[in-house]
Amino acid sequence: MKRRGFLLGKFLPPHEGHRFLARTALAMTDETTALVYSTDAEPIPGALRFQWMRAMLPDARVLHLHRNLPQTPEEHPEFWPIWRAAILDLLPEAPTHVFASESYVFRLAKELGATPVLVDPAREAVPVSGSDIMTAPHRRWDFIPAEVRPHFQKRLTLLGPESVGKTTLAADLAAAYHTRVMPEYGRTYDVAYKQGKNWRAADLVQLAQTHRAMREAMQGLAGPLLIEDTDAVQTAVWSAFLIGEVDPALLAIERETLADHYFLLAPDVAWVQDGVRYAGDPAARAFFFEEAVRRLDGLGAHYEVIRGKDWATRRTGALAAAQRRFPELG
Repeated sequence: MKRRGFLLGKFLPPHEGHRFLARTALAMTDETTALVYSTDAEPIPGALRFQWMRAMLPDARVLHLHRNLPQTPEEHPEFWPIWRAAILDLLPEAPTHVFASESYVFRLAKELGATPVLVDPAREAVPVSGSDIMTAPHRRWDFIPAEVRPHFQKRLTLLGPESVGKTTLAADLAAAYHTRVMPEYGRTYDVAYKQGKNWRAADLVQLAQTHRAMREAMQGLAGPLLIEDTDAVQTAVWSAFLIGEVDPALLAIERETLADHYFLLAPDVAWVQDGVRYAGDPAARAFFFEEAVRRLDGLGAHYEVIRGKDWATRRTGALAAAQRRFPELG
């Protein structure tokens, strides 16, 4: 007889305890189904939780039930028949085993004609709950799956002219917040493809698209605060500088991918040639700074200007500004 596992939950949000439960079910059965239940009155859309669970459990069948069903037996005299019918209507076959970390597993299994399997009810194996994460995600970060982390993650992006210390400061901030840096892709693209010549609008769109894709891949690896060395705003500034216009596709990326906060580094320090830079003229540096201000203001972005004629002053100012902006993460 084929063993068919079943687990039910809101997964609000999914966490590593849910993955542990599902993997236990997968190890004990021939096939396992996870049912994501959602209603209209929840802080994270059910469709998003369903997507997360599908990504987290590629070896399981993941289904989604979005209906306003009674939440407790006290709410409706037919609570268990309602839930039994809703579940069995969705499943291709009735389960043989029901898995959960709560005591309801015994009654639910009885209703479905299955064997109950109670898993880690004291949360000793994976000490986390959905409410823990919703209350303070940064404190339970290790238990948030990579697939779910971008939803709770904050992003701090550094902008500014060439040779103002963006890369150095990004590394310092990442060290302070025990996280990772999304590096600037513009330099890589320039060195590999352009060498400072013959820039076209399509090049800058491709640059921004690749940077965005790399950042999305990085998010699951980073901590509660992702530090980013430039983004599409910086690329749009470069576009205005290099070709005198910004392609509509780049404008769309710029609007769609705004960071939670920006540090705009002022050109108070001397420009240093490193073999790749080519916008060191004072007028060019002023253009980059002023155009960034104009774009950030036009986009309604949150930002602070970091000034200082020496690196220590800039670093101290940036760390203090980050603490003010993200006090819960310090």
